[in-house]
Amino acid sequence: MLFTAVILIGCRQPAADGSGIELRTTAVGETSTTSIDRDTFAGQGALLLTRFHSFDVFKKHVKIEYFNPDGNGYYFNRSKVRLTHHSAGKVVVGELNSGVNELDFLNAQDGGYYERLWLILIAPYAIWARKDLRRAFALSRRRDVTFGEGDIAFYDLAARMMYGIDPEDKRQMPPEDLTEQGYLNTFLHVTTQAFITSIFSEKLADFIADSHERRYIPELVNGKFSQKQINDIANGATDNYLDVINNEWGQELGKRLREKYGITRRTLWTPQLLSAYLNDVERYFSWAFQIGIRPFRPDDELVVRFTLKLNSVMNKAPLVR
Repeated sequence: MLFTAVILIGCRQPAADGSGIELRTTAVGETSTTSIDRDTFAGQGALLLTRFHSFDVFKKHVKIEYFNPDGNGYYFNRSKVRLTHHSAGKVVVGELNSGVNELDFLNAQDGGYYERLWLILIAPYAIWARKDLRRAFALSRRRDVTFGEGDIAFYDLAARMMYGIDPEDKRQMPPEDLTEQGYLNTFLHVTTQAFITSIFSEKLADFIADSHERRYIPELVNGKFSQKQINDIANGATDNYLDVINNEWGQELGKRLREKYGITRRTLWTPQLLSAYLNDVERYFSWAFQIGIRPFRPDDELVVRFTLKLNSVMNKAPLVR
């Protein structure tokens, strides 16, 4: 019962008057147009790791503050890092405290009574939210045995967005932008956190993301990095801090889309709703990076499959086709 989820977790659209952005999404048999004020997302927002070639460059764009860097323990004298990103009038703040990580949950799952009791004491929220953690885990991983061959996860949605970038835009990009460390990583973090926030809560999204980030580099909370962790852009301090910021942008996006579509844990998803949601996520990416992305359609195989999975995971409908 004790575990956590491992979450990695539009078309070109410059606004003519600087006050809004527009995306045309193609549905079955029709074309619809939606627009949203710049203040809704207020800023370019999400960051791309391939644009940063050193930790020092990253620190020029994101403010990093450490609190109680010599602290230790789970609840007493804890260390904390606060990341602040300003972008075109919008500010997001991500905080990461010392605390539980994914290994603690794995140890509790494989260990005995005392390991599980210790986890209950240091992470009571995980016990309270264990059912939603299970659901988030199911959505974040391909589970062919459970959901059938060709199961869809958040990664597949992000990959489809990256491969759907306009060919002309791709030709103008450096090759590294179209790798795991480029758009795919950013699309995955933002999309995953948006969905978890919209369906469940910002608190659950934060808990999942923070548990994941703390696993590999516990020094994130106090800044006491080795030179290797500083120099390793793809897997070190820069990458993990960038993920924290992108998680925050994803949560902001998720809150907006939850309000726009009235999403709750009781929502019955349809291919029309899911494709509209995904196209709004793409619209954000298009605006953030000034790139075109092929929109989703309600009859796309990926959309149909993930709609079925969403409803099955949330116990709204049987997984049948």
